[in-house]
Amino acid sequence: MPDQPATPSAAPEVCPVDHKTREAWLKHAKSQSQPQSPSSNTPLPSAGEGCDSSQMDQTLTPPPSHTDLLSSRLNTVREVSTIPRALPESAGDANNTPANNERDTGADKKTGNWIYPSEKMFFDAMKRKSYDPKETDMRTIVPIHNAVNERAWKEITEWERGRGAEACGGPRLASFSGLSSALTPRARLNTLLGYQPPFDRHDWVIDRCGTKVEYVIDFYAGKDEKKAGKELNFYLDVRPKLNSWEGVKMRTLRAFGL
Repeated sequence: MPDQPATPSAAPEVCPVDHKTREAWLKHAKSQSQPQSPSSNTPLPSAGEGCDSSQMDQTLTPPPSHTDLLSSRLNTVREVSTIPRALPESAGDANNTPANNERDTGADKKTGNWIYPSEKMFFDAMKRKSYDPKETDMRTIVPIHNAVNERAWKEITEWERGRGAEACGGPRLASFSGLSSALTPRARLNTLLGYQPPFDRHDWVIDRCGTKVEYVIDFYAGKDEKKAGKELNFYLDVRPKLNSWEGVKMRTLRAFGL
């Protein structure tokens, strides 16, 4: 489904991470300077506050003018990700149009990759949800958001290596959705065993040369390793879903080291 460009009256939600997840990241970042006892009762975001790719504006923001810079301290620059985006089926013939062309939404024309929200987009979206965000917090939240999604894509490409996507330039992200309040079976089992639940969950759909493969990602807050540059850690449990023969096959082969 093609994404709809933003309009002044109804700006789309910023994705792929919802508001409470970003709050969890910020809380975790702040905890590095304030020692706290570990807790196994970290709450998950409530239902209905996730996001999906159909709401994500993929239009690059023009460079801010001098007037814009004076009117806000928030950065409006959007970072282009390394994640190629599959062209929605309704946007053209897949045989003639590269899947990462992004012709439908005017996204990054050089790479066709997904574009991350700016600091201002994050801030405005949280305000619309009646949160009380701080402008200075955006400097922490946005880099974490981008880095975690880059790591998720890196792990997906590891799963996809040798599975046939090389024939068409590699896998591409077709769509994603946030289901932060819905525990996966593995996460539910780990929680019953006493482990801390994930603070977020995403479901990503990958386009492998025309074949859709679904992945699920559980996001966990990691431990402070007490090493320079590694104060803030997140653990991502990325794996294909078991809702198809392909997913079952991939996870079975991985279990045997293949």
